Amino acid sequence: MKTIEKIREHLTRGEFEFSYHAFKRSVERNISESEIREIGENIEIIEDYPDDKYAPSCLLSGFMQSGRPVHIQVTRVETGEGLIKIITIYEPDQERWIKNYSVRR
Repeated sequence: MKTIEKIREHLTRGEFEFSYHAFKRSVERNISESEIREIGENIEIIEDYPDDKYAPSCLLSGFMQSGRPVHIQVTRVETGEGLIKIITIYEPDQERWIKNYSVRR
């Protein structure tokens, strides 16, 4: 399984692909690929899902340089192309998250 260091590398290098759902959400939420690369530098795992439906995944939390928080759920396994797959991406709701958007209320 991918470590946080490998996940950061993939994200900052742009070595990721979107699920259909994640692509739609990134467009709706105005989160660009360059912003994902930027977020990748400071991303942290806040929840781990080793028994996720299709493959082990984790929820990441990071911040854009502007201070905008973003959560990204990614698979923790290699894809056929050696990429990381983004399952979903969103700006967390401050009413549902505490401690710098890293813990659910």
